[in-house]
Amino acid sequence: MTARIELDEPRCVASGLCVMVAPDVFDQRNDDGIAIVLSEEPADETLAGVREAVTLCPAAALRLVTV
Repeated sequence: MTARIELDEPRCVASGLCVMVAPDVFDQRNDDGIAIVLSEEPADETLAGVREAVTLCPAAALRLVTV
């Protein structure tokens, strides 16, 4: 079973919380701060941080989907 990150970019408010809790998986665009998913299928060792990022996202722009 694999997990995949989905970002609803138009909902992103550029808070940066995802980058703070999972910097190996998320980044932000320089021009507007919108989130960037660096790895759509995160490694097992990063899943805890990804789950926290999904929970903390103030705009609910992130989802972790099991495929």
